[in-house]
Amino acid sequence: MPKLSIRDLELAGKRVFVRVDFNVPLSDTGKITDDTRIRQTLPTIEYALGKGARLILASHLGRPKGKPNPKMSLAPAAERLGKLLGKPVRFVADCIGPAAVEAAHTLKDGEILLLENLRFHPEEEANDAGFSKQLAALGELYVNDAFGTAHRAHASTVGMIQYYKQAAAGLLMEKELTYLTKATLNPERPYVALLGGAKVSDKIEVIQNLLPIVDALLIGGAMAYTFMRAQGLPTGKSLVEEDKIELAGQLLEEAKEKGWQLELPGDHVVAEKLAAESRTAHVDGSLVPIPEEWMGVDIGPETARLYKVEIVNAQTVVWNGPMGVFEIAPFARGTLAMAEAVSKVRGTSIVGGGDSIAALTQAGMADKVSHVCTGGGASLEFLAGKTLPGVAALTDQ
Repeated sequence: MPKLSIRDLELAGKRVFVRVDFNVPLSDTGKITDDTRIRQTLPTIEYALGKGARLILASHLGRPKGKPNPKMSLAPAAERLGKLLGKPVRFVADCIGPAAVEAAHTLKDGEILLLENLRFHPEEEANDAGFSKQLAALGELYVNDAFGTAHRAHASTVGMIQYYKQAAAGLLMEKELTYLTKATLNPERPYVALLGGAKVSDKIEVIQNLLPIVDALLIGGAMAYTFMRAQGLPTGKSLVEEDKIELAGQLLEEAKEKGWQLELPGDHVVAEKLAAESRTAHVDGSLVPIPEEWMGVDIGPETARLYKVEIVNAQTVVWNGPMGVFEIAPFARGTLAMAEAVSKVRGTSIVGGGDSIAALTQAGMADKVSHVCTGGGASLEFLAGKTLPGVAALTDQ
């Protein structure tokens, strides 16, 4: 860990401002439908409370567009956190101003306060200096445990940190950084990256950064069809990014020149339309082109078999993105096969991206991988070799 950890701070009796990610899904009646993100921060919260800290938690929820919106209040998160901790969590109806200052400054050792949604103020996302200073006045030490927002230079992730002598990573942030740093700087080999999803444009920088590092990069999902078109292969009605065909061709050429292993699906499940009742067929791409009026919706069984062999024999695996139109059950087999393979990796397995995580959960394998990333966008930017502002701002070891 290149950055200070919460373990390095003297927390007793201190007001500790912790940026958490409580961006949880809410029902129409304001009930939390999935509290995973709250649970993921419990180790940091319980550690700090155990050390006698006075905790001030801050988060965003949804996209309220810079003004208060009762449907995006964090009040339900305060209630749920209290139940999970078995102790009261104070809540204040703003994140700055006199009420927030009083609530923060009257906390006693081992007490906890949750502020209202940071994004009720447009200054949060604008990284406004005045707003940052008001937030900073609430605490004496700063901890960021919201990896999912670390790629955003907002007031609560970057701006306010300049007012603190020490800014550290929480336990969840520390875990994320440890696994992702290992995957980019010091991976155990063989090292395999499995990338899926619809668009090459979403993953292009990740592909460029990982290709020289990994022993094999396996491509699935609709972005495979952009690569196929770059090879002059027919793709029927499959989703293709026309403006990325040339770039895909350049990547294939560079991989060939430098001996990098970039693998594309050899066979496909194809369908007439994106519907569960659609007729499907299996097409071996080396023998039969994808029919003109059909589209690729999943990797074929032979590709799944070959990819599984590579994955199971690897010591480090990074997976981001589904292999097909995962939301439609008949087109999810390739993705579920990859979930099963990743769960059998004996070394380090890192999974990011909503659909990949959903596939793991659906297959009952989420607890059988080394690490599930809590921030899809942030993990992609890290894997692409970018500096995350919310991480860079923390105090170096």
